[in-house]
Amino acid sequence: MNNRRHTETHGLAHIPTVCFSLMSATTIAAKAAKRVSGTAEKVAFAATMSLPDGALRRIAGRPVVLDGQTLAVDTQAMLKLAGVSGPAVETLPIPRGRVGLLRQTRLAGGAQKVGSVRSLEVASMPARLYRPTTPVGDPAATPLLVFFHGGGFIYGDLDSHDAPARFLCEQSGVPILSVEYRLAPEAPFPAAYDDALAAFAWARDHAAELGVDPSRIGVGGDSAGGNLAAGVALAVGSQCAFQLLIYPVTETAEKTTESKALFGDGFFLTSRFIDLAVSTYVPEGTDPRDPRLAPLYAEVPSDVAPAFVLTAGFDPLRDEGEAYAAKLADAGVSVVTRRYPDQIHGFLNVLLARTSRAAVSDIATELRRGLG
Repeated sequence: MNNRRHTETHGLAHIPTVCFSLMSATTIAAKAAKRVSGTAEKVAFAATMSLPDGALRRIAGRPVVLDGQTLAVDTQAMLKLAGVSGPAVETLPIPRGRVGLLRQTRLAGGAQKVGSVRSLEVASMPARLYRPTTPVGDPAATPLLVFFHGGGFIYGDLDSHDAPARFLCEQSGVPILSVEYRLAPEAPFPAAYDDALAAFAWARDHAAELGVDPSRIGVGGDSAGGNLAAGVALAVGSQCAFQLLIYPVTETAEKTTESKALFGDGFFLTSRFIDLAVSTYVPEGTDPRDPRLAPLYAEVPSDVAPAFVLTAGFDPLRDEGEAYAAKLADAGVSVVTRRYPDQIHGFLNVLLARTSRAAVSDIATELRRGLG
C-alpha cells in the first residue's frame, strides 16, 4: 500500500500519436464504427481484447502501477480505446448518457449464452428471469438470486446488464431474476430502495410460480445495485439466504477515502460521475447517513445473510466496500471479502477481456457456493 508512484502519469484518457499499425487499424475501426454501425465497433473491440498480452501491452503503453497494484493490461488497453469510442456518459445530458452507457455495456459484454430467458413483471417493474442450462443442486430446492443493476441510480436497465446476468446464471447454475427499478431524476431516493424491497417480497410470494425455494432466495447487485442489495439484506434479515455485493456503494456523504483520492480520474468511474449520481438521486435535505441510503451507517441485525463482498483495486469505491465488509464481519455476519487488484469499477460488464472475465467467473463460483 506504500507504492503510490504512477509509472504512467498520462495517457489513460488520451491516445497518443500512433505508429503501431495494429493500434492504427483498431482506432480507425472504432472511429468508423461511430459513423457506420455498431457492428464494426463490436468487431474491432472483440478483436483487440482477444490479442495476446504482448500486443495489448504495445497498445496500452507502460504498466500503470498505483497503490502497490498493477492495472491489468487488457483493462489498460480498453481505457485507451475509450478515447475514440465517445464521450464519458457523465458529460452528457442524462437521457443521452443512458444511451451511451447501454452502448458501452453491450460493446464490452459480448454475446453470452444461457439456458433460457423470460420477460415478466415484478411488482409493477420490468424483469427478466434467467435460467441456466445446468441448474445447481436439488430441483426441489432451486435457489434464486434477485439482481439489481448498477448505474449510479440514474443509468442502467435490464439490457445494460443482460450479458453479466446471462454469464453469472450460466456459470453458477443459479437462476437470476434481474429487476429494472425506477431511476432518478424521475424517481429519486427512496424510490429505488422501495422497489428493491418490493421485488424481493414479490419473489418470495411468487416462489412457486418461479419454481424456486423461498428459503433460498438471495440478493445481489453491482455498484448502485450492490447498495440496493445490501439494503434489502439488512431490512429482511433471515428471509434472505445470501448477498452478493459487487463493488457496492455503501455511503453517499461527501467523504474522501484513499481510493476516491487515488482513482477518481482516469479509471472509468470518475469523481464527476459520483457527484452527478449523488446530486441527482439524493434529494436536498436527506440525511446522508440514512441507512436506507448508506448501509455503512446502518445497525447490522444478527440475522443478516452471509455475504460475498468484492471490490476492484482501481475503483474509487474500493475502500467503502471493504469498510462495509468489515462492518458486517464485526457484527458476526459470515463474510467473504475479495479484492481484484488489477481491475476497475464496472469490470462485471467487461466479459470480452480475459482478466475481467476470469474475475466474473470467480464471482459465479462464489454465487454457486453461496446459494448452491
